[in-house]
Amino acid sequence: MEYMTTINLPYNRTEISGEIAEENFLGSFESALPEAATDQAAAVDCALDSPIKSPKLEELARGKRSAVIIASDHTRPVPSKFIVPQLLSRLRQNSPDIDITILIATGFHRGTTKAELVAKFGTEIVEREKIVIHDSNDASSLIRLGTLPSGGELIVNRLAIETELLLSEGFIEPHFFAGFSGGRKSVLPGIASRQTVLANHCSEFIQSPYARTGNLADNPIHRDMVFAAKATKLAFIANVVIDRNKKIVRAFAGDPFEAHRAGCDFLRSFAEIKVPLSDIVVTSNGGYPLDQNVYQTVKGMTAGEAATRENGVIIIAASCSDGHGGESFYQNLANAASPEELLRRVANIPRDQTEPDQWEFQILGRILAKRKVIVVTRDCDHAMLKKMHLLTASTLNEALNTAFAITGKNSKVAVIPDGVSVIIKGYA
Repeated sequence: MEYMTTINLPYNRTEISGEIAEENFLGSFESALPEAATDQAAAVDCALDSPIKSPKLEELARGKRSAVIIASDHTRPVPSKFIVPQLLSRLRQNSPDIDITILIATGFHRGTTKAELVAKFGTEIVEREKIVIHDSNDASSLIRLGTLPSGGELIVNRLAIETELLLSEGFIEPHFFAGFSGGRKSVLPGIASRQTVLANHCSEFIQSPYARTGNLADNPIHRDMVFAAKATKLAFIANVVIDRNKKIVRAFAGDPFEAHRAGCDFLRSFAEIKVPLSDIVVTSNGGYPLDQNVYQTVKGMTAGEAATRENGVIIIAASCSDGHGGESFYQNLANAASPEELLRRVANIPRDQTEPDQWEFQILGRILAKRKVIVVTRDCDHAMLKKMHLLTASTLNEALNTAFAITGKNSKVAVIPDGVSVIIKGYA
C-alpha cells in the first residue's frame, strides 16, 4: 500500500490541496513565526508608544501644519485598518488642525480602485480623509531631488516633499531582490517616478548576487532605496510583520531605518529556513492579494528556485485571476524564443535604458533557464501562461504528475507552503 501525505497551500482567498507519496516527500518547510497578536490594534499601539530611536509620532507632529502618510496599495496585504487610524489619531493629538494626506504608494502598479481602498482602510477613512493615488507617469505631480547612487535621477511625488512631516505604514516580508520589503521601500519604488524606478531596477542590479531574498548588505537596489528615503526626509514608519493569515505578529515603529532594521532582524530569525535541494518544490505566492497575477507570482517562484536542483521542477499554486500583470512583462516573455535568449538580450540593456517590467521578466527568465515551472490555477488562461514558457495545471495532483514525468518517479519533493514568507537556504 502506498501511503500519501496531504498538502494544503494558500490559493486566492482559500486553499488548494494535493497528495504526495510519503516515499517521495521530504517535508513541509515554513516560517516559524510566533502566533499572531490576540489584539492587532494593541500590537500597533504598543509599537507607537515605544518608538525605536525616535520621539513619539504625536511629538513629531506637534506644531506641524501638514503631514503625508505613505500607505501601501492593493497589491500588499498590509492590515492598514489597524495601523492608519492610530497614525491619524496620533498626528492630530497635539495638532488637531493638521492637514493630512494619505498617499497611496502604487509604484509601478495600476491605480488602486475605491473598492480596494475601502477594503484596505474601511469606509469611514475613505469617505473622510484626503487620499491621493500616486501616478508614476504624471509629471505634474512629481519633483526632482537629485541623483541616486545608481546614477539615475531621483524623482518622487511632490506631496512628499511639500509636507512638513512624512511618514509611512507598511509591512516587512522577505523580498526577492530588495532583501526585505517595508521601510525605505515606501518611497522607492512606492512614490517614485517611472524613470526612477526603472533606473533602480536595472539589469545590472538585478543580476547582482547581493540582490537576493533576505539580503541588505551590499545590495545596490537597497542602497538606492535608502538614499531616496533620506532625500525625502521620511521621518517615521509604522511597519508590521504578518503571518500567513495576514494577521499582525509584531509591530515596529519609529526611525525609518532603525525600526526597519529591527523588524528585518526579527523576521529573519524566524523566516530563514534550510531546505534540502529537491527535484521538485511545491509552493505558493501566499494567496490573495499577492497571487492575483503572474508578475507578483514570480516572487514565490524564487523560493522554489533556491530549493530546487538545476533541471528540477517548481510547482506554484497561484490564482493569477488578473492575468499576467504587465503588458511589457508578458510580451517580452511571449516573444522570446527561449528564456536563455531573453537573458542574453536583457544583459545588454544599459542601466539608463531599463524597460518597464524588465526586472520581473529577467528574474523569471533566470528561473526558467534552469528549471521548469508549473503554475496551478483555475482562474487564468492556460494558453497565455504557456506563451510565457510556463507549464500549467488545474490541480496540484495534475501538476505533480507532470513534474514526476519530467524528473522521474523516484524524485524527492519539498513543500514550501508560502514562498513569499521565507528566506530559503538550500543545501545539498
